[in-house]
Amino acid sequence: MPAPERPDRTTRPGPAGRTRPVEGAAATPAAGTRGRADRHIVFLAFPGVRQLDITGPLEVFATARALGAPYRWTVCSPDGADVLTPSGRLAVDTPADPSALEAYGPVDTVVVPGSADLPSGPPPDGLLPALHALTTDAPRPPRRVASVCTGAFALAAAGLLDHRRATTHWRHAAALARRHPLVRVEPDAIHVRDGHLLTSAGVTAGIDLALAMLEADTGPDLAREVARDLVVFMQRPGGQSQFSTALRTPPPRHDLLRGVVDAVTADPAADHSATALAARAGLSVRHLTRLFHDQLGTTPAAYVEAARIEAAQALLASGDTVTGAARRSGFGSDESMRRAFARRLGVTPSAYRTRFRTTTGSPTGEEA
Repeated sequence: MPAPERPDRTTRPGPAGRTRPVEGAAATPAAGTRGRADRHIVFLAFPGVRQLDITGPLEVFATARALGAPYRWTVCSPDGADVLTPSGRLAVDTPADPSALEAYGPVDTVVVPGSADLPSGPPPDGLLPALHALTTDAPRPPRRVASVCTGAFALAAAGLLDHRRATTHWRHAAALARRHPLVRVEPDAIHVRDGHLLTSAGVTAGIDLALAMLEADTGPDLAREVARDLVVFMQRPGGQSQFSTALRTPPPRHDLLRGVVDAVTADPAADHSATALAARAGLSVRHLTRLFHDQLGTTPAAYVEAARIEAAQALLASGDTVTGAARRSGFGSDESMRRAFARRLGVTPSAYRTRFRTTTGSPTGEEA
């Protein structure tokens, strides 16, 4: 049967906190898409789901469609009913039934969002049968299956992540590894791709994942244009850490030390020798070193190096040359940066640049 005429939908808050569809958001193919089959993205909603896990990635694909990419999306639930979320009611288009969804076009991608309950208890009633129906049991399985945040627990419970690499929200990574020992959990990655399965870290990392999928589908130019439109960064490839150097270390209790680390992370390329840092804090080098050890568990030099590596990673990922990244991040020379990368990351700067200079990198996207 022909696909029903139905305007694509995005969402906005409605009365009493209900998230209702906005009709006509992409009712006709965007410029340049006529004659091409839309990539049909299906979001599997369920009671308790975090709305941003759906609406964040959906905005990426909706913006891409407005800019010419052939996307269409459907929000489904196990029984087709609207679902109650912590931030209101979410409108649903159809049940999670392959035959019903096929009426909207062949399913290209299934996205499973997360909820606060998934790490601590069984999946909601109907979620796993719906997930199996959309993936392993579907007459035409989707090209890829993705999860956002704790949605990885649903994929793992369905057996889809067995013997595969995956990630989730940092707070729940240990629980995922404990409950599903066959899953190779990467607790600090923003998003991970293993074959046709993609997983991402907490909440807004779903936007990073959607941008990576968009780039894999259409190339980096449109993905960067969408990122600019949404005012988000395109410098978070999947293999990068969920946390910056500042967030990976506890906040210093000493006000003077807090000022020192803030200065380092704000401008890694400045003079941050132990003498310069001590002078900035009005302390002796010995006293400053003791504060770093007692409160941060590291040395001033190691903290500065970590901040510079992080700055260099961002520069390389955004397309800067190795020499330019070495200079702008504070290493000064290619060789100094090469030694630091080898020691801390086990990879050369040039290899890192090749692997991560787009959002796709190796964790997600298509095989080269």
